Amino acid sequence: MSKDSYEKPSIVRHTAGMMNEFGRPSGLNRCYEIDGVPVEALVKEYGSPLVVFSESTIRERHAELQRAFGLRYPKVQIAWSYKTNYLNAICSIMHQEGSWAEVVSEHEYEMAKVLGIEGKRIVVNGPYKPDTFLLTAVRDGAVINIDSLDEVYALEKIAAAFGGQVEIGIRINMDTGMYPAWDRFGLNLENGQAYEVAKRIVSGAKLKLTGLHSHIGTFILDPKFYQQEVISLCAFASRLKDDFGITLKYFNIGGGFASRNRLKSTYLPTSYLAPTFDAYAEAVCNIVLGAFPHDKLPLLFLETGRALVDEAGYLITTVGATKRLPSGVRALVLDAGVNIMVTSFWYDLEILPVQDRGYFMEDHVIYGPLCMQIDVIRDLVKLPILNRGDNLVIKPFGAYNLTQWTQFIRMRPTILLIGQNGELDVIRDPEDVSYLKQKERLPERLSLSRKGTKEKD
Repeated sequence: MSKDSYEKPSIVRHTAGMMNEFGRPSGLNRCYEIDGVPVEALVKEYGSPLVVFSESTIRERHAELQRAFGLRYPKVQIAWSYKTNYLNAICSIMHQEGSWAEVVSEHEYEMAKVLGIEGKRIVVNGPYKPDTFLLTAVRDGAVINIDSLDEVYALEKIAAAFGGQVEIGIRINMDTGMYPAWDRFGLNLENGQAYEVAKRIVSGAKLKLTGLHSHIGTFILDPKFYQQEVISLCAFASRLKDDFGITLKYFNIGGGFASRNRLKSTYLPTSYLAPTFDAYAEAVCNIVLGAFPHDKLPLLFLETGRALVDEAGYLITTVGATKRLPSGVRALVLDAGVNIMVTSFWYDLEILPVQDRGYFMEDHVIYGPLCMQIDVIRDLVKLPILNRGDNLVIKPFGAYNLTQWTQFIRMRPTILLIGQNGELDVIRDPEDVSYLKQKERLPERLSLSRKGTKEKD
């Protein structure tokens, strides 16, 4: 007969998980299924860890955003932020719903083109645009927002080679009252830099200024900052019209809308704090609508990423080990770590048990499988007493994890899409050693199979 494992006794306060000023503890909740598909069945079929996306959630969120702004402004265009999640399946859903592509690198641009997105439906942003990238974007008729005076000079040379004017927009940074202000990208409004660059563009006559772009930050929980952004941009647009006769074709307010993830710095769960799309739209649309002639309204771009896809993503994990730390706090070791959950560094991701292990809970530290002290998914969370082999669902997971994750120690897992009619499609296969090594080259002189290799006695 095998003996039960021994655990050194300790005195630990258990709670029944009553609601308090922080809201209902997530450990009280369970996640038995995703879009009607049992989690345990998914693990049995596809293994663990497993990333799952809900197609229905993505389409619903996109429709909510389009409706919120479309109700209040007649010319709205969403441009899906590729850096948020550039899985082909996810991008294709966004494009089927009507989104353009917003990219900040050559490989993102190429991804959009491979999916069939025309250059004229791609918005090119970012602080680093090599000349070859700019040349491609100009040739394809992409929407280009310049980030520096160097890009003006580079584009003027391209325009001269093409023998005609090239249309561009300017990215603006400004003080909206939000701290910290994003001032690394674009041209500053308050110190006159943006105006001087606009004057330089007009004077050169090789480029045509047709748009204004600004991205004031990320995970912005108060719509008033967008309100201040558009007030400042509209005033700048009016000055450009008065001084240079510039009529704008588009007005781009960037992204940064918050998802219902929970920032580590927030007191209450962000599900109580994140504004609705309607709240953002209320802060923006009337100002833009009133700033331009009704027959010459610019196209209003939204470069929303996180708020569209975050809640659509889930990570299913398995408890690999349990232990009691020297502090007395119980710890769980999962089969997925911060190499997969990059956003756990700034979010308190929600962790939901799958199996029913009762409602008496205690504090836990949640670790991943990496041999790194920083591999902490949650540094303190109340959960019931789980055992090796039990499953957990971690969410929201859809934004930024899959564009920043790595194969450090543990390789990246299967990604599954649950369709609107319950279809189960693998949209990315799990990695193996051959995939990890396919770009490497081993010099013949270093091959262990090479004749003459020294052998130890």
